Amino acid sequence: MKKLCLLIIVSYLLFLIASCSKKETRSVVTNPIVKVDDDPVGAPPKQWKEHWFEHVQLLNRVYYNTSVVVYYDDAVNRAITWPNTYMAEAWEYTKKTYGSFGPDPKLYVIYHTGKYGGGHPSTYMDAEHDYRNVTDCGKNEPNAWLTGTGNDIDLSTHEIGHIVEGASKGIHGSPAFDIWHDSKWMEIYQYDVYLGLNRTDDAIRWFTMMQNGNDSYPRANTHWFKDWFYPIYNGYGKAVVLNNFFTLLSTHFPKKIFNNGITTYPEYSRKMNFGEFVHFWSGAAGTDLKQLALNAFGDKDEKGNDWAIQLATAKVVFSGIIY
Repeated sequence: MKKLCLLIIVSYLLFLIASCSKKETRSVVTNPIVKVDDDPVGAPPKQWKEHWFEHVQLLNRVYYNTSVVVYYDDAVNRAITWPNTYMAEAWEYTKKTYGSFGPDPKLYVIYHTGKYGGGHPSTYMDAEHDYRNVTDCGKNEPNAWLTGTGNDIDLSTHEIGHIVEGASKGIHGSPAFDIWHDSKWMEIYQYDVYLGLNRTDDAIRWFTMMQNGNDSYPRANTHWFKDWFYPIYNGYGKAVVLNNFFTLLSTHFPKKIFNNGITTYPEYSRKMNFGEFVHFWSGAAGTDLKQLALNAFGDKDEKGNDWAIQLATAKVVFSGIIY
């Protein structure tokens, strides 16, 4: 009897051991512990060390998709998410309007808080920002970028416009920069972006601001937006006429070879004069804009030259541009 009891107890213990072993084995098989890397191959870097101008921040990637990569320095409030959507939409609209900008379809968006007031761009052709299309914007205020309205998007959009200006159609450089300076092309570009994204309130706000603006070049009290760009935009095809200008530049304006340290690209070999500027915009609009230019700018360029003489020469040199 004692032997029988002992046999039963031993059998029961063996059963328990076998049962636990089976359960443990099933757990390993059905619920494996797998280490997962949250970044797929080819993902943009999680950190990016600045090495341009006075910028020396270690940037952290806070968001990315197929359109944008967003980086903040340590001072930017991580609750700010509007660039994820807005900058992606603005960049996609820009590519739809003006064409692609290099092999990487993404825009690299950088924000700073409490430093580097203002902004600057870079293009995929330039080494300074590691061959990426970049907008780098900063504000000195400690609570910058919170709203995603007004100047938050104005400054951000402005810098995208410089990428269009400096790398459109695969050509490096901006022949018209010395004529329209930093902001005048951007004013009509931004207005079109706001309209193109159906941001009606922003378009109205921007239009009102631009109507009241004036500049000192090429003569005092010049109204670039009201008297030049908006009449061209509104009367001759809106986004189409803006794109036409860059298409004509890429087709007709002289170029040279530019080496960026890795590869070569075509680059505009010189700046354009004011008469050429009027000629190319006339070609973009498909109509003679000489009188509009006289009304908007007077008969002299910023250096006091009679640009009508330059225009006559431009019609001969660039005879392929007709209107």
